[in-house]
Amino acid sequence: MKKKTGYIGEAVAKKFLLDKGYKILFQNYRTKFGEIDIVATIDNIVAFIEVKTRKTIAYGMPREAINYKKQMNYRRLADHFILSNPSIHNKDFRFDVIEVIITNEKKQIKHIKNAF
Repeated sequence: MKKKTGYIGEAVAKKFLLDKGYKILFQNYRTKFGEIDIVATIDNIVAFIEVKTRKTIAYGMPREAINYKKQMNYRRLADHFILSNPSIHNKDFRFDVIEVIITNEKKQIKHIKNAF
């Protein structure tokens, strides 16, 4: 059930980004260190985006699940992506979080730019 919720959240986030004019460079970029949910670009910015989805906020907001250790790991993943893709070396980079809260078929989306 948890994976299904995550897949739904990533699909919602992807559509949200496309509707805002982003171009998706990669989805579910995996290395031995972990995974970047979405790598997207807009203007001269490459955004490494972590999507966090919840069905309830009883245990806190989705973004609260991204602790310091996870942030550092995400930076390592981004470094790997950048080194593997020379065409983006001249871009600016940032780390975003997209929160998706799904309740009773209603979806709330919050895009936090430069989240960490």
